[in-house]
Amino acid sequence: MSQENRLEKTNRINLLFDFYERLLTEKQQTFLKHYFHEDFSLGEIASEFEISRQAVYEHIKRAEQVLETYEEKLGLLKKHEERLHELEKLRNLLNDSALNEHDKKLMTDMVNQLMLWD
Repeated sequence: MSQENRLEKTNRINLLFDFYERLLTEKQQTFLKHYFHEDFSLGEIASEFEISRQAVYEHIKRAEQVLETYEEKLGLLKKHEERLHELEKLRNLLNDSALNEHDKKLMTDMVNQLMLWD
């Protein structure tokens, strides 16, 4: 897997984790945090939990599958990305509008706030 693909995968897992963390078991949460957030190697995690590297790998793979299954069923990440895209389009329309600067700023601030809530 190329470096770019690994980074893309890591970003996706981290985003899915943000949405579905509480639906995972404690062990799945811990292993994913160590591996994807704290950049531990499989060996480091295995050593800490006194299990084999293969067992760590399998736990992580299973947790990734669970996250993808939740996303397939609930689609929270997809909806989040679509909302951000639409808010960005709205921001661009505001910038190009004929509104006075005060109103543009007020509306742009609202869009920015909505982007933070998401």
